[in-house]
Amino acid sequence: MSLIDDLQWRYATKKMNGAKVPQEKLDYILEAARLAPSSSGLQPYKIIVISDKALLEKIKGIAFNQSQIADCSHLLVWAAWDGYSDARISNVFNATMDERGLPHDTMDNYKSVILNMYEPKGQDWQAHHAAKQSYISFAMAIAAAAEQKVDATPMEGFVPEQLDELLQLNGTGYKSTVILPLGYREAANDWLVNMKKVRTPKADFITEMTIADAAQTDGAPVTLNLETIVKK
Repeated sequence: MSLIDDLQWRYATKKMNGAKVPQEKLDYILEAARLAPSSSGLQPYKIIVISDKALLEKIKGIAFNQSQIADCSHLLVWAAWDGYSDARISNVFNATMDERGLPHDTMDNYKSVILNMYEPKGQDWQAHHAAKQSYISFAMAIAAAAEQKVDATPMEGFVPEQLDELLQLNGTGYKSTVILPLGYREAANDWLVNMKKVRTPKADFITEMTIADAAQTDGAPVTLNLETIVKK
């Protein structure tokens, strides 16, 4: 079955039946999330996997009592960096250079470019930027779940501050961004299961542009010579 067929099959499941997702399917979904692209390859987030029913019940209480949280097999919680720093970026780049058999200073110029762009924007902007990267991984997990015929319900409906406290994220440099219950639909009690999937029509969703359609400005384009940046 193609990815398009899988995405046609999936929907935001409203009622789950509590059945367990096999470990190999969970591992597949998590690996897809891990392999997701991120800005500069930093992956400024992690995934917390929760299957403990007592903890899921507590999370349900701070997520507007959405039943899928208590009835799911596993809850995935994306937690993103609360900001960028020289140490955090260096740790990622150094690990990358170790894997590639290159000196740690190979990426020093590029690291300086990133810090010079990010630092003046402040921590709130940085946290928001990191959170946006987590959503790319989140989307990959949803698609992988559909491929594995595992139901998933994307959720922003929770109180992040309370979830951070419950999961002891405060002081760790991470903040919860989005959550994803995984499990199997209870079709008999799910009002959405047989509803037609509706999306914006292609004609309204897709716009093709040329240079003639773009706004013309006097500002010079900003270009980065990545070869020069990466090589000292």
